Amino acid sequence: MALPLLFALALLAQPAQAQNRQIGERPDATPPFSVTEVARLESPWAMAFLPDGRMLVTQRPGGLFLVTQQGDLTEVVNAPEPHAQGQNGLLDVALAPDFDTSGLVYLTYTAPGRNGNALTLVRARLTDAPALEEVTELWRQDPPGGGGHPGAQIAFDPSGEYLFLAVGDRTEHDRLPDPDDPRGKILRLHLDGSTPADNPMAGEGGVRALTWTTGHRNPYGLAFAPDGRLWEHEMGPRGGDEMNLIERGGNYGWPLVSNGRNYGGSDIPDHVTRPDLHAPALWWTPVIAPAGLSFYSGAMFPEWEGAALIGGLASQALVVVQFENGVPNETARYYMEARIRDVAVAPDGAVWLIEDDVDGRLMRLTAD
Repeated sequence: MALPLLFALALLAQPAQAQNRQIGERPDATPPFSVTEVARLESPWAMAFLPDGRMLVTQRPGGLFLVTQQGDLTEVVNAPEPHAQGQNGLLDVALAPDFDTSGLVYLTYTAPGRNGNALTLVRARLTDAPALEEVTELWRQDPPGGGGHPGAQIAFDPSGEYLFLAVGDRTEHDRLPDPDDPRGKILRLHLDGSTPADNPMAGEGGVRALTWTTGHRNPYGLAFAPDGRLWEHEMGPRGGDEMNLIERGGNYGWPLVSNGRNYGGSDIPDHVTRPDLHAPALWWTPVIAPAGLSFYSGAMFPEWEGAALIGGLASQALVVVQFENGVPNETARYYMEARIRDVAVAPDGAVWLIEDDVDGRLMRLTAD
């Protein structure tokens, strides 16, 4: 099977060094599933399943859609209007932990402004119309601006009390050392956007009070595992994509350390040189360009129970990461012939993928 061009170029660009994942180590996986195209949307980005099996799907240029299992699309009225350019736009969508009774959903988007777009978190009530009502802004990036790398991933802790929000470096990594700048941080909030009293710097106000971890580059995956631990993955520079176990108050190193190299070719110290910073639990050189993260639970693919399912952009793959004694290891990689932007598990156990394309497919994977 021929490698995608970007993936092959990434391999050729890597320096000679010990690597976590090499081409020769990649499992040769025969897919245990069939793929069905269900619908197409304009640059779809993220999806979230309703209890009845329908899903909400965001389009990066703008537009939130309610999609049935059969592929019928209905636009949700009153969705936020983003500043859409490059990686910026209408991004993640997630149901509130008490969605069954509250009907609340959360969305992230890059809001337009005079001083540049700002990553923004909102909460709204989904009605039967379908429409969003009572749209409330809970958090906005300040200072605004940034070319890309929004992060924008939402995760709720197992108790349903806290919301975690990943903020990318916005391609301005020189600003990450500033503790009052949200770039490159994972924030922890109450569901109404207020500050939890047990955050590491809760008493200091502003961004510091919300900060849970720092030192992140471009986090496009954030999810809790069945054992209650929070995992994140992020894109490295040229090499060094990471999967991290997120722990309270941790600094994960960017831009001080990385197992990749700058695109201009200059060196970055490896993680091993800074044992005081959190090193990734798993990393990839050549890169997979990870996007989307879900932990599998369901009857359709019992062999994946508890595994992390990761979409690959450059690798054009569905990547399966399983855990032994809490340690992650890639056990399968299924080439999809498409850039995979998001992964989600339906109530019936089927796995759904979003293709990263202007005319992007929504695909359902079911067991053969």
